[in-house]
Amino acid sequence: MLTVHHLNLSRSQRVLWALEELELPYQIVRYQREPTMLAPEALKKVHPLGKSPVLEDDGMILAESGAILEYLQETHDPGQTLKPLSPQDRTQYRYWLHYAEGSLMPMLLMKLILRTLGKPPVPFGLRSVGKLLGQGVEKAYLNKQLATHAAFIEGHLAQNAWFAGEHLSMADIQMSYPAFALLARGGQGELPHLMAWKKRVEIRPAWQRAIQQGGPLDFPGS
Repeated sequence: MLTVHHLNLSRSQRVLWALEELELPYQIVRYQREPTMLAPEALKKVHPLGKSPVLEDDGMILAESGAILEYLQETHDPGQTLKPLSPQDRTQYRYWLHYAEGSLMPMLLMKLILRTLGKPPVPFGLRSVGKLLGQGVEKAYLNKQLATHAAFIEGHLAQNAWFAGEHLSMADIQMSYPAFALLARGGQGELPHLMAWKKRVEIRPAWQRAIQQGGPLDFPGS
């Protein structure tokens, strides 16, 4: 039996969606974030980094969303339903699997951190300065970078129904968390093709089952 160590409001939602798409039986061990929004210490008993998602499969422990999704596709997707077949689509598949966490997610995390500089646990006397600093970095640098990435994603989806061609793949599942976060945090202008992709995701029965299992996909700081 596959086991997902699932943290609420986290990237482990992607693993649940993949499992539902593959129609694989699994069980969930649930964890709740601390008031600081960090993962609880209990996750370190599963994996030394104490992060989620973590997948258990027959005694094997695997962390990192991209690695888990690739493992599921390679090991539990004999029909190749979540991997493109054409060489061109496979190249896009590989790119977006890595782009999600390598390029887009760090900037979204930076945006989240900057928006906390005016709030606890920052000392009271430094919050006003922290808030101004965060707003300044966002305005001068981060928002421009995110707008560039948003336009890049929008342009790709203007030419493709899904991230790796005309069919859903693990690339879409990997991109779902940062793409939804990008839209939730706003300020990136009109993105009709990304919004259309989001709607295609949300009407999928497997996505809806994953949300029922894992809880709403909300984004702190949005």
